[in-house]
Amino acid sequence: DADADADADADADADNIFKELFEPSDFFISYPYYLSMCLVGPTEADAQSWTGYVESRLRKLVSDMLGKSLPLSKIQLWPKKFEACVADKTALLTSNQRKNSTTYFVGFHVDRLRMRGDQLNIEQQLQNFREWELTRFQPLVDGMDILVKCFRVKELPLICFHGIYEGGKLEGMKKRRKIHDADPKRIEAKRRAKLAALKAKMAEIQKRKDLELSNENQKKRKREEDGDEEDQELLNSDNVEEEEADVKDEETMKTAEELIGEEAVASKEEESLLESALDRIQNEAGESGKTREQAEEDRQKLLAGELLVEGGGLVDGDEDEEENWYVDGANASGNNSKITATSIAEQEAEILRRVGYSIVSDDEMTTIGGNIIHPWRRNAIEAARVNKKVVKGENGNQKVSLQIKFHTNFDIVELDINGFVIDKGDEDFTPSSKWIGRKPGFEFKLGERGVGYYKTGKKVVIPSNTAY
Repeated sequence: DADADADADADADADNIFKELFEPSDFFISYPYYLSMCLVGPTEADAQSWTGYVESRLRKLVSDMLGKSLPLSKIQLWPKKFEACVADKTALLTSNQRKNSTTYFVGFHVDRLRMRGDQLNIEQQLQNFREWELTRFQPLVDGMDILVKCFRVKELPLICFHGIYEGGKLEGMKKRRKIHDADPKRIEAKRRAKLAALKAKMAEIQKRKDLELSNENQKKRKREEDGDEEDQELLNSDNVEEEEADVKDEETMKTAEELIGEEAVASKEEESLLESALDRIQNEAGESGKTREQAEEDRQKLLAGELLVEGGGLVDGDEDEEENWYVDGANASGNNSKITATSIAEQEAEILRRVGYSIVSDDEMTTIGGNIIHPWRRNAIEAARVNKKVVKGENGNQKVSLQIKFHTNFDIVELDINGFVIDKGDEDFTPSSKWIGRKPGFEFKLGERGVGYYKTGKKVVIPSNTAY
């Protein structure tokens, strides 16, 4: 019995060993990046011969050219080929080439410590592989080629997982996730990252607490200091406000009394001036024989401004009398005093002057700057005096001819209806809206300067006078 049990255990161990040996490979879930090499040919026979030759040279490409010249930590070639074409749909391949194709896959890990930048370029290695190895194949028929494409592990086609996992690609991705989660290095990295995050969070919380505590202590000290100062300031401010109020009351009383006195004096002076003016009017117009009541009415009208009209003269007077002249200072006794001819408007102006008003006539007004020569005319007038360039106008008036001279010579340009400069052309360009025939050394086209004939082989240079 003991021998039988020992034989059974040995058989079970052997079964486990062979089971592990024949388990499907995890090649397509072990690497983050993969290269697909698609070998195509125009016919089936050409594809077979071409594939056999390239298969014998793949070892040099993977181990020598890619493995030794690129920053890779691990690279592996999957030895089994797939009878399918995984090249891009945009690749210029015929239907026969896609039908007669074979694909190999290469997985690799990138060494981040040796990596420079964030891109891995393998174009140079593939070019060397084509020139040094594949060109030796004879006869090399048109249509024989190798197409390379890069995949991430999640972008691999479904044919890579067919026949390896029962659930296909979905089961392979689940197994890959389990392997990654069970990796001790990955577990340790997650633990360290979580611990660092917790420490950073605790430090932030402690910093916030310290800041709040310091703010509270500062506010408390400020309240204690402000309490004593506020009590003293309240007492001082009350005393100052009472003193200021007393001073303001005294000043307002004084200013009110002064204003009342000034207004009374001004009104008395104005009344006396008006009464004296009214007496003069009554004396000068004594022949009318006005009573005291009529004089009082005239005084009220004079105060209201009803005795004066806009053009001069009295309201009650006739319009013809306003334009008449009479003798001022000639009385009925016929004294030979100085006689001056004045109008009624001037008489009224004289009365207002005697009352105290300032009257300014048009003759007394002067225009400031009326005789000043403008700066832009000064040089022209002086030049005309020297050169005596005088031209007679239509009415016989003399006009000075002016000339404007610029220090810089400007190009004269012509504008179109849209305000753009019209290019007149030069030795390198002749504008023309349509084809008018061949021109030696020129070509007709639409260029940077518009439609026209451009000089062949000459770089187009836009002139400065049309570049705006």
